[in-house]
Amino acid sequence: MPTFTASDGTRLAYHVRGEGEPLLVLPGGPMRASAYLGDLGGLAARRRLILLDLRGTGDSAPPADPASYRCDRLVDDVEVLRADIGLDHMDVLAHSAGGSLAILYAAAHPHRVRRLALITGNPSALGLRATPEERLAAARLRAAEPWYEEAFPLLEAWLTGAGDFDEAFLPFFHGRWDAVAQAHVAATEEQSNFEAGDRYFADGAFTPDATRAALRTLTAPVLVYAGELDGGPSPELARRAAEAFPNAEVTVQPGAAHYPWLDDPEWFVRRTVEFLDG
Repeated sequence: MPTFTASDGTRLAYHVRGEGEPLLVLPGGPMRASAYLGDLGGLAARRRLILLDLRGTGDSAPPADPASYRCDRLVDDVEVLRADIGLDHMDVLAHSAGGSLAILYAAAHPHRVRRLALITGNPSALGLRATPEERLAAARLRAAEPWYEEAFPLLEAWLTGAGDFDEAFLPFFHGRWDAVAQAHVAATEEQSNFEAGDRYFADGAFTPDATRAALRTLTAPVLVYAGELDGGPSPELARRAAEAFPNAEVTVQPGAAHYPWLDDPEWFVRRTVEFLDG
């Protein structure tokens, strides 16, 4: 397992899977170990995945200063990793909350990004975020599912602040609540650093106007990838996020939710490789 040292001395780890052109992968969570990404539905057969464990997650050490878990403070870790592996510029793929980190990195280092794929990415860095209403609208698309009647009220209570997170509504995050999805949940339950996750979106993490201005210099193609059944981001929110980039395209994967590589690996890999290969 390769490691490198961040600017503040924190020892960080990353994992390499597959062969071919390198693809830096930033996990979501926020602050979830990269192991949950697996081989991204077989993408490792087409690209050499470099999966970063963000500080305090997976095999990366916690920092001396917990305030450095804030999303904008992680941008330098990505840049140090790029230099450490000797890439002048690189393709970047980010999932979920990692999308905001990737956006901030692209804004700070536009000349280092060759192509950027935001997979069901959280666009908070752009001043955009899924609303409870948008999430509930997406959830209602699942009304025919056998678990819906129990799960929907719990999701609604959580989103409106009247209840806590409940595993009973995890099916909404998956396009198919089958054995694959359930096994994925069971295998990855202990991978999140909740203290770090609470700090990731802390006040001051984002300056959307400045970020949008900086992104005007980004020449790299950007793929904003949404799942048809996902509420965060919904396909509509993904389209709004794409407007912030000079050269962006939007893909909506049919029947997919927040983990599209689980819902239909073949569709996901084909579309992602198509974009990365230009």
